[in-house]
Order: sequence, then structure tokens, then C-alpha cells
Amino acid sequence: MTQKRRWTVEQIPDQTKRVFIVTGANSGLGLATTRALARQGGHVILAVRDEGKGQRAVAEITAEQPGACLEVRHLDLADLDSVRAFADQLHTDHPRLDVLVNNAGVMAPPRSLSAQGHELQFACNHLGHFALTGSLLDLLAVGRDPRVVTVSSINHRQGRIHFDDLAGERSYSPMAFYNQSKLANAVFGWELHRRLAEAGSPVRSLLAHPGYTATNLQTSAPVAVWRVIFGRIGNPLFAQPPARGALPQLYAATDPHAESGQFIGPDGLAELRGGPTRVQLSPTAADTETGRRLWELSERLTDVQFMIPTPD
Repeated sequence: MTQKRRWTVEQIPDQTKRVFIVTGANSGLGLATTRALARQGGHVILAVRDEGKGQRAVAEITAEQPGACLEVRHLDLADLDSVRAFADQLHTDHPRLDVLVNNAGVMAPPRSLSAQGHELQFACNHLGHFALTGSLLDLLAVGRDPRVVTVSSINHRQGRIHFDDLAGERSYSPMAFYNQSKLANAVFGWELHRRLAEAGSPVRSLLAHPGYTATNLQTSAPVAVWRVIFGRIGNPLFAQPPARGALPQLYAATDPHAESGQFIGPDGLAELRGGPTRVQLSPTAADTETGRRLWELSERLTDVQFMIPTPD
């Protein structure tokens, strides 16, 4: 992706009549993404764990943009039953979906388990989004310029998949398992692209990362040391605001030149800040065997089998 000037929200095309889902849409990157999509006429479904916070986000946006087309729906990505209920209800209420933005996440909590017994970060950041995407692919297949945008992180390059200890029973480090979840996002997004392309599907799979962006992931981290390191020290010195951090995922979701398989991140030093540009996945994220292994494991853990849509 070569551009003479940095891409901004002003370059988002008209999104009227396009239907989006943004997970974690009530704050941070999700709120900034929702605001920008609504400004261009998109119908945005805010998929949030706390519906009260979702309604407050809607009120905030509609105060700025009267007539914005928004709806709030409950989704707890760490609970696969909640993912299933969300997808079932969406099939009842919407005949198609145009873009799914897999944005929500948790970072560096003390070791805890999801409703189904999976390590929380792996469950919320990866398994929930994997199950959600697989459950909605049929609606995406009939969408207009359909896309799945999965938000990873610079940290995916430091991660490894602990296939022999996914739940951290033998050894657990909050940041190591956060990095694992972000690597899983990257592996999933690339493997989804590979499978969609192989099938000739109209659905595109793209990846994005926000660089170093000031969000409540850092300031509300459950472990106090991470709140100090990231929230009180790192954010004021290095972080960019959510409106800037959301640009890579907005580009991936809306720009006509965005291609399936691309990984979009900031163009500044060390990819920490800047405008969206194409960046490189780690070799592990693009490894075919890792992709196959994680995919089969994820289908088994979520009980969601992907039916890859093909052209009519």
C-alpha cells in the first residue's frame, strides 16, 4: 500500500446501508471505530458485554451525530454460549452482514478461566472471535464487499502458542498469555484468508493492529503493575489517542484498496504510531502448519465448524 499522504477518516467512502458488527464497541478503539463508521452512514451493531455502557456510547455518538444508525447487543466473548446466542439472534434479525470487526479484548489479568474452562485471554481474544466469525460467515457471504477484520497487536511477534499448556496450568505469565492470544488472532486472520482465497470466497479476511494506543486495556488492567507501567507511564509518553489507533482497522474495514490477507498497522517508528500502512506478520503467524493446528484445535474447543462460502 503506497500513498503520498497518510490515510485519514475523511477518506472513508460512504457506508450507507452497510451493516457492521464491532466487538468491544463501547470504549477505546471500538468506540472510535463505531463513531467513524456511523459518521459515514454505516449501520453499526455494538457488540458489548455491558449493555449499559453500550447505551451510553450510543448516546455519546448520537449527541454528535443525530440520526446515527446504531444498535446495542449483548455479547460476552469469553462465554461461548453467549456467542452462540448472539449469532442466533442476529440471523433472526438481519438477512446479511457486511463487515465484522473483531476488536474486543482483555489484557494481562491474573490467571482465570472462562465459563467453558479456557484461559480467559485465549477465550475472549481468540476463541470467542473464532466462534463468532464461523457462526456469521453465511451472513457475510451475502454481504456487500464483505470483510472480517481481526485486531491483533505488535505483541503477536513476541508470542507463542502454548499448545501443551493452553490454560496456563503449569506456568502462567499474564503478558506471555496476552501475547499468545494476540498471536492466535494473527494466525487465525491469516489462515482464514488462506482458506477463503482457496475457496474463491467473496469474503476478505484482513488483520490490523493499533500500535501503542491509549485505551482502557492499560488503565483498567487487573494487575496493578501493568496499570502503572502502561497507564500512568507509557500512555502519556508514547501512546496515540484511540481515534488515531483505530485508523488501521478502519482502513481494513472500508478502503476499496484493502486486500484480503493484508496486515495493516501504523507507519511510524517501530509501528507504534502513525497512519495506516501494510506491515509484516511474524513468520509464526503465517506458518501453514501452525495455522492448521490452531484452526483444528479452535474448531474442537468451540464446537464451531467453518462452512467456507464459495461463489454462486
